[in-house]
Amino acid sequence: MTRLPALPALCAGLWLAVLGAAGARAAEGPDWEALADVGTIEVITRDEDGGVRESSIWFAVLDGQGFLRTGGSTWGENISRDPTVVLRIEGIEYPLRADFIEEDTLRARIIAAFREKYGWFDGFVDFVRGSRPKIMHMLPR
Repeated sequence: MTRLPALPALCAGLWLAVLGAAGARAAEGPDWEALADVGTIEVITRDEDGGVRESSIWFAVLDGQGFLRTGGSTWGENISRDPTVVLRIEGIEYPLRADFIEEDTLRARIIAAFREKYGWFDGFVDFVRGSRPKIMHMLPR
């Protein structure tokens, strides 16, 4: 007769498999298309003095890729200084890095994606962001 593994050992093995799968997913980055309808996320950056800053922000998905945008925010300045960030989306943390977008045609498409997602209020807060906000493409580290 075959013995089954003890229940605690079996549960521990399953839990390790789940953790391994979650770790692999985090290393790859989020599935942006699956998260496209999420309203706000948290971006975690480091202030100049080394302190952790958590900020709730909007994001947009374009062509299956995630983008952030800011004007003169402290978290945006933190990313300018150190492009490594953590995004917390629906309780899962993703270690990512920011690549700043400067090409005007792509910037216009990303801004249109924000406008489509967040509607008239997105245009209303343009005065806070300024005429040329920082737009960041989120990439795996």
